[in-house]
Amino acid sequence: MRILKNKNEIALFLKILAKRAAGVSIGIENKVRTILADVRRNGDVAVLRYTRKFDYPAAVAIALKRSEISKNANKADKRIVRALESSAKRIRKFHEMQKEQSWFVRDTAYKKKYSHKIITKDKTVLGQIIRPLERVGVYVPGGKASYPSTVLMNVIPAQVAGVKEISLCVPTPRGEINPYVMAAIEMLDITEVYRIGGAQAIGAMAYGTETIGKVDKIVGPGNIYVATAKRMVFGEVDIDMIAGPSEILIIADDSANPTFVAADLLSQAEHDDLASSILITDSEILAEKVRKELQGQLALLKRKEITKKSLTNYGAIIITKNIADAVELSNRIAPEHLEIMINNPDAVMPVIRNAGAIFVGQWTPEPLGDYSAGPNHTLPTGGTARFSSPLGVYDFIKRSSVLSFTKQGFMNLAKTVETIADVEGLEAHGNTIRVRMEKKS
Repeated sequence: MRILKNKNEIALFLKILAKRAAGVSIGIENKVRTILADVRRNGDVAVLRYTRKFDYPAAVAIALKRSEISKNANKADKRIVRALESSAKRIRKFHEMQKEQSWFVRDTAYKKKYSHKIITKDKTVLGQIIRPLERVGVYVPGGKASYPSTVLMNVIPAQVAGVKEISLCVPTPRGEINPYVMAAIEMLDITEVYRIGGAQAIGAMAYGTETIGKVDKIVGPGNIYVATAKRMVFGEVDIDMIAGPSEILIIADDSANPTFVAADLLSQAEHDDLASSILITDSEILAEKVRKELQGQLALLKRKEITKKSLTNYGAIIITKNIADAVELSNRIAPEHLEIMINNPDAVMPVIRNAGAIFVGQWTPEPLGDYSAGPNHTLPTGGTARFSSPLGVYDFIKRSSVLSFTKQGFMNLAKTVETIADVEGLEAHGNTIRVRMEKKS
């Protein structure tokens, strides 16, 4: 893993980092566009054809029956199921804290939100109504690995928000159904489950088929075909985000434990060969210790070839003059996961602007957030933490403005509205004001 010190080296590395998942080939885009058009036109027939082509030739049905979910869930190791149940409780409790409520104010006051019920009689009222989305589609990857934690992280905030209908798509390559994914599905009482994946699953949820109802929003990570399909159907439906390769950035000083730092860097590097693991420190001694630790720990990993490639291509140990410079560089990178292992983390928290999730202290490794702590592990990647947030309850709601004016309230604003309508040349807009003013006179 390279150690970078001068500005030119660091600038070059940042350019490499930005390009690692910068584009999608025209070939992939064309394939996805063809699949989506086919699914939109031919529905179930197209979905089943692609499932047989990409997942398993013997596929005969799209939907998973509830009995099949239970049968496969029963195969799961009970110890692991208990761990999933414990995590689900913590995740639900955390997301309950994110719930928003409708509010209304008297127009004349603008001081106090006084009720969750609209009051219109003899009062001018403004407000906002919070409503859950009606139908959401969740995509759960099932290719190289299966992730029951993805089920928990994507379904629970939708349930907390009050979404009535949740459909879930999970591919079953070679026809194999993962018992732990099924256990997570069963414990959340999701009954609408489809054994399909890839771009065809995204198209089915976005457009609807004879079997699968059209959704309002699609959430969940996937491979490049899934990500491309989500980008292409955005506008037809909403999406959570375009998930890129995993990334971790650690800010550490000489108080950090090099064994912990190295282990945490490796935890993300093992995801895939595009993952990025970065240490930024003001201590050259720590940098050298971490590099040695990485070599020793890497040799013991089962996925060491992938991990080594990730560290070689997109990993770095960056040495800065001080921790303030480290924080500023971190803000520029805007990492998905940011760990802070310094003597006084409270001193830097106010100036950390861009990060998907922040893990403070040496006893808060990133995998706590992946599985069991409570906050969502679906996070912005590729620098998008500059403007976006983790998945949450707020992603499954919509807001409607409410306006209710009395005659006096109308008269108080009439001239202002008429003036602006006229200057914008929208005569009919102004007429809605004038006819009411004439009626009053």
